[in-house]
Amino acid sequence: MKLRHLALPLLASLALLSACSKEDTSVPAAGTPAATANTTPIEAAQAMDVLATQGKGFAAGKILSANAVYVLFDPQCPHCARLWEASMPLHASVKFVWLPVAIMNAKSAPQGAAIMTATNPVQAMAAHETSLLAGTGGTAASASIAPDVLAAIKTNTELLERLGATSVPYIVARHQRSGQVVMQAGANDTQSLANFLGLGQP
Repeated sequence: MKLRHLALPLLASLALLSACSKEDTSVPAAGTPAATANTTPIEAAQAMDVLATQGKGFAAGKILSANAVYVLFDPQCPHCARLWEASMPLHASVKFVWLPVAIMNAKSAPQGAAIMTATNPVQAMAAHETSLLAGTGGTAASASIAPDVLAAIKTNTELLERLGATSVPYIVARHQRSGQVVMQAGANDTQSLANFLGLGQP
């Protein structure tokens, strides 16, 4: 009986390992009072449209695909880095749109800005995530961020909160088979990600 009680907290803690939770709000106000932040919850049925019109990030994979998979990620989150790697084999058939948020620490916004504004964001993201998983902290980034880029990251962060998410990575997609909007927090391996998206065998 004692073993069973001990196992439940252990399972719960293992489940949390696949995502990074909010530590602090590291995105500066960018000249906008906090009171003006949009906190209106986003319903699942509207999530795709809201992210398409209000989210800012970069696309990777099958760029011309009409059906995008949105991933809200924090550049300091190692689970986001693992999801990035898991998504690579699906790039031939899926368009991923990566939206940087800043919920982890002071490096989140500058690194997100550096990736977004890179000449080749996909290449910059790949190099960053490789560095992060290697334990070297990710790409070097200036703390000085252009106001429009900072505002975009702030908006992405608000969108994450409005979706009711408390951790990253957070995936919003339309299931390829059912057509339903599906949302999930946490990293997956490639096959699990393909199944979640309704792709079957990658």
